[in-house]
Amino acid sequence: MTEQTIEKHDFGAEVGRLLDLVVHALYSEREIFLRELIANAADATDRRRFESLTNADIAPPENAQVRISPDKAARTLTITDDGIGMSHDELVQNLGTIARSGTKAFGESLADAKPEDRPSLIGQFGVGFYAAFMVADRVEVTSRKAGSIEAWTWESEGRGQFTLRSAFRDTAGTTIVLHLKSDAEEYLESTRIETVVRKWADHITLPVMVDHDGKPLAANEGTALWRRSKSDITEQQYAEFYRHVAHLWDSPQTTIHWRAEGNIEFTALLFIPGMKPFEPVEGERVSKLRLHVRRMFITDEAELLPPWARFVRGVVDTEDLPLNVSREMLQATPVLARIRRAVTNRLLTELKTLAKDTDTYAKFWENFGAILKEGVWEDNDHRKDLAALIRARSSAQEGMVSLADYVSRMKDGQEAIYYLTGDNAQALGHSAQLEGFRARGVEVLLLDDPIDAFWPDRLEEFDGRKLRSVTQGAEDLSKLPAPEQEGEAADVEALIAALKSALGDAVSDVRATDRLVQSSVVLAAKSGPDLQMQRLLRRAGRDGFAVAPVLEINPRHRLIAALAAQLASGRPVADQAQTLFDLARLQDGDLPADPAGFARRIEQAVQATLG
Repeated sequence: MTEQTIEKHDFGAEVGRLLDLVVHALYSEREIFLRELIANAADATDRRRFESLTNADIAPPENAQVRISPDKAARTLTITDDGIGMSHDELVQNLGTIARSGTKAFGESLADAKPEDRPSLIGQFGVGFYAAFMVADRVEVTSRKAGSIEAWTWESEGRGQFTLRSAFRDTAGTTIVLHLKSDAEEYLESTRIETVVRKWADHITLPVMVDHDGKPLAANEGTALWRRSKSDITEQQYAEFYRHVAHLWDSPQTTIHWRAEGNIEFTALLFIPGMKPFEPVEGERVSKLRLHVRRMFITDEAELLPPWARFVRGVVDTEDLPLNVSREMLQATPVLARIRRAVTNRLLTELKTLAKDTDTYAKFWENFGAILKEGVWEDNDHRKDLAALIRARSSAQEGMVSLADYVSRMKDGQEAIYYLTGDNAQALGHSAQLEGFRARGVEVLLLDDPIDAFWPDRLEEFDGRKLRSVTQGAEDLSKLPAPEQEGEAADVEALIAALKSALGDAVSDVRATDRLVQSSVVLAAKSGPDLQMQRLLRRAGRDGFAVAPVLEINPRHRLIAALAAQLASGRPVADQAQTLFDLARLQDGDLPADPAGFARRIEQAVQATLG
């Protein structure tokens, strides 16, 4: 190449500040930089091996490895791999953008986190490469994409800019040169490097070679952890492998390791994370379990678990698939279908066992319960199993309860499992919708996840009992004995007619109810979706599916009695009708249709009381 091309780029906004946070806030965990760079090299080699199954021209060398070479004289540490490599654009995209899951959120979390919690943020936000700047004041990355003859060098001092220049590399792969800081010279000692490799990367099947005075020696055992006997593996080894395969820095809550034998044979090592990842489970709704064939990584896109189990991380390794299987063939092969069924069933068995420990399961549910409920909505095959795992807050007691717990406490004559959906469980606990149910001693489940507006309709019943929203349960409630209430019920027949006329199409009906104790009004769903579902539809611009609600009034309430008297005296109630309707909407967590008009009417009412 006769003339070198050099480009200068700025990092994205806030990156300079975030790099500074990475360097200083994570200072006590400096050695993790090497674990991150080795993991990246191993992943790149795995990807090249897989791509070579359909393109033999880019196959990695048989002796593919990660090589780590310290140079005391130059004060550099070089990490070289034979992986897939990166093109010009991939270098810009992958190394020019830090914390792609949210630079602002990353900065805030890192600044606020306790020192002992900070390492986990690396995995959450995908900033592992940038840990290199904890030990280096300048980093050079030279990479050549497999199948290309072009190579490029990315270079940065981590201060807001990076440069790209054309380079030469005789083979595909990536070489990272760290120009070490004066206080990081310990990483120029081969024995220190070996210690770090054995601690963090002993399970990686790719050989990691460390130069000792020019002689490369293996620093890791390179055995597939999942192939070893459980009795030979320590909790620490499981935890380190989890961090490698999940790209997280917490410890797993549950480890599931078994070998399936019989018509189909495979080994699986699965982990349920101990904390909710920042992004993966909310983003792409697919399982990312790694599929290996005879220890060789094939893909993490085999969807070995359903979407509702996408929080599970780990490896499934089988010898019942050919090494040269393509992604298209993979999805169609019956072997993979059987593995999926077996892995899913085993996970369900483990979750049922986990659910027996109330405190442990409560932690799991807090992290992943909302995702599990998606399965009740969409997975016909496992809906009943998943329903048994659901937990919810209750109007009757503290803590989380199961549907089975609820059924065991149902009142005589109670026909359904009642629930109330909304945006906040604490607010739901004070909802006027509960008054009649509480008065009759009927328990109500309080559901505050967005998915809660969907799955009960799909489940329909549990243990022979229908699931019904309290906003649709007025008729059921009337069948249960009602407690005696204070005061006489006002004659509201004329008032009901006047309210209907004043509110028009905003309501489908107005009626008296005995399911209120303290409140004057409440909304009910006449038909179709319950009220929370209708609110979600409106927010999504799907008003066409909404049905106008029913306004129910409490004839024993002083306000309703006063309005009935006002109407009887010949004075209109149109303004008060709209105010009542808006109050009912507010009680249900909704906004008035005309907030400004509602505010004016309230001001006028308050002024009237002041004379």
